[in-house]
Amino acid sequence: MSVGDLADGRIARPGPDEHHEYYGTYVAQVADDDVLRELSGQLRAVRAAFDPFGETGSLHRYASDKWSVREMLGHLCDTERLFVYRGLTFARGDTTELPGMDENAWVRGASFDQVPLADLLDEFGHVRRATISLYRTLDADALARRGVANGSPISVRAIPWIIAGHAAHHLRVLHERYR
Repeated sequence: MSVGDLADGRIARPGPDEHHEYYGTYVAQVADDDVLRELSGQLRAVRAAFDPFGETGSLHRYASDKWSVREMLGHLCDTERLFVYRGLTFARGDTTELPGMDENAWVRGASFDQVPLADLLDEFGHVRRATISLYRTLDADALARRGVANGSPISVRAIPWIIAGHAAHHLRVLHERYR
């Protein structure tokens, strides 16, 4: 059962004071007012966008200093895991300040180009379903909690909106620059 923080079980869109201003661009990309429905819909959208590249095509980079298609997909998995960890930490009332990430270092250290595209797509599906499952169980008090990550305050409620907007951003980049 989804408790959320609205009467209908949806997680309200976060206010600008609930995250660093940088993330406002991601939150703004989520058109749906039901972020869990958006996250669920992205399961199909990500598969539909990445799968056509195939194993060979998923090694494509639109410039020599840019990530491959597989690296972008791996980055989506890693980033979602990191943000969900932040959300879980703060939802449980832990006030430990959490570090940021250097996304380029994480991609360099991951060897995503050695992982079959099909496996990365499966991994994304597992990570995303776990995200949705966790957020369906959080009550209004947990969603309202805040913590500090990467030196900035963030609410638990803001995190699924940031995740959805981040994925939308990369789907747009994939469409505009990798096709």
